[in-house]
Amino acid sequence: MEKYLPKYVPFFTLLALSGLLFLLWNITSLESWNCQTVSTFYQLQNSIQSVLKNSDFFPPVELNYSFCAHLGQEPTADEAREESFLLKSIAWPEPSVLGLPLRQSSDPAQSYYTIQDPGDLQVGGQLVVKVQMHNFLDQPKKYGGDFLVARLHTPELAAGVVGQVHDHNKGNYTVFFPLLWAGVAQVELTMIHSSEAVMVLRRLREEQSDRVFFKSLFRSGYLSETTLCNMCLPHKKQPLCNYTDPQTGEPWFCYKPKMLDCDTRINHSKGGYKKNLLTVYESQFFQSGVNIKIPINSAGVDNVTVQPAKVRTKGMHLEFTPSGYYYQGSWRPLSGVVMRQFSASSVITQCLQGKMVYMYGDSTVRQLYEYLIAHVPEFKEFNFHSPKNVGPYMAVDSKHNILLRYRCHGPPIRFTSVFSAEMHYISNELDGLRGGSDTVVVISIWAHFSTFPVQVYIRRLRHIRRAVIRLLNREPATLVLIRTANLQKLDPESSLFNSDWFSQQLDAVLRAMFKHLNVHLVDAWEMTLAHHHPHQLHPPPDIISNMVNFILSLICPVRRKKRQG
Repeated sequence: MEKYLPKYVPFFTLLALSGLLFLLWNITSLESWNCQTVSTFYQLQNSIQSVLKNSDFFPPVELNYSFCAHLGQEPTADEAREESFLLKSIAWPEPSVLGLPLRQSSDPAQSYYTIQDPGDLQVGGQLVVKVQMHNFLDQPKKYGGDFLVARLHTPELAAGVVGQVHDHNKGNYTVFFPLLWAGVAQVELTMIHSSEAVMVLRRLREEQSDRVFFKSLFRSGYLSETTLCNMCLPHKKQPLCNYTDPQTGEPWFCYKPKMLDCDTRINHSKGGYKKNLLTVYESQFFQSGVNIKIPINSAGVDNVTVQPAKVRTKGMHLEFTPSGYYYQGSWRPLSGVVMRQFSASSVITQCLQGKMVYMYGDSTVRQLYEYLIAHVPEFKEFNFHSPKNVGPYMAVDSKHNILLRYRCHGPPIRFTSVFSAEMHYISNELDGLRGGSDTVVVISIWAHFSTFPVQVYIRRLRHIRRAVIRLLNREPATLVLIRTANLQKLDPESSLFNSDWFSQQLDAVLRAMFKHLNVHLVDAWEMTLAHHHPHQLHPPPDIISNMVNFILSLICPVRRKKRQG
């Protein structure tokens, strides 16, 4: 009997479609149907969807190999030149020969570093470290492009600072560390990805920008459909619903449901992650314990003793000055901000009194909102019945006249489910703020853009920057802070979507685009790299507390005493 079933599939499909047409023709009488009839309708709808899903009637959606560069608002001539400059500034060195076998790729276990002139080091000076990369055959590499990170730390003092890695494009590197405290300091060097792996990541970013896919639910009455969505979709075989933002021109599309209109969209959600993105050859460069986030050892000593400053070092030339460092577990900015400790809830409340704090972006800025809610019992949250971890969220302290709000940024965003009406673009939100000395804005937008070409991120930041400029022109006293990207835990799969290399590229663009504006960076990159904690997308509480202390120190700076005349 089973072998005859396939030839009846078209008949049953036609029968199901005929039944659906009959029901739609009588749709005006739906309201008078009883529960049993409605149940039958749902069963019929599910049967039709099941038949269509399992048949070859609709071909699979073709892969999207472009981010549709023509979409979005046309940049000005200056913005186009800036984009070209930004892309050149983050261009990554390529291996001199492509397609080499794994044994000729970078092997952190065979590579090593050496400390230059370890004697007579003092606070205010710098430490220079030389790195030589080798392959799995223990041969020196002849080209650069490895993604290395470094830190100098003293566990006993809970002290740490990042180092700057300079690529000589010959398989050797130089790392510069500022010497900021006295004592024994240890060098820690890590290869996050080999140069060969970076080339694979770059290919994925340019050719497979849809490797994270999204979907939306459409519903009208008893009918519902779910379709694929993204920033750019092939439209040859299926019509599209255009949800491009009218203010910014930021593009977003969904495939049009077969039986519903585009204005019946209910939500936005992450659809999932594509599989089988790499060839067998490419997969060799993404092995846990082999070539993903592996430490590089010293060829000799791995620590130095730093003496207190004996001579004046103010005029000494330093190759690298970080944004700050840890000492006794506390972040110490080098930007001139005097760091205060806000350990008691009463001190936080006193600082925020009369303030309106708006947080926009991804879950890494939501952490700051959650920290304040957890540490200040006076905050009372409004229940918007929002999905967990999505928002929007709002809390108030009416006694001290404090408002705290969080809202996620517009698509692309990989949250479980967001109501369509709650997806707002940050630039539009900023345009709706009055601003002033009582207004604080904190922005974090990076984690959900790692799979897209950098041009997409530049375009989004361009809109946000325009809105920030308009806000500061309206009310120059408005305090604007931007939280940077941070490092995170990686394995072979997550590297293809969330690699620190993607984040580092976006972070460099963000810093450059906001460099000359009156905004403050919360340097999450350095604050996570300099710390002893393992890297996580959502840093642990003691790092978050340092971020909050930094923000509050900007809101409530130390008042310097005037000298008596």
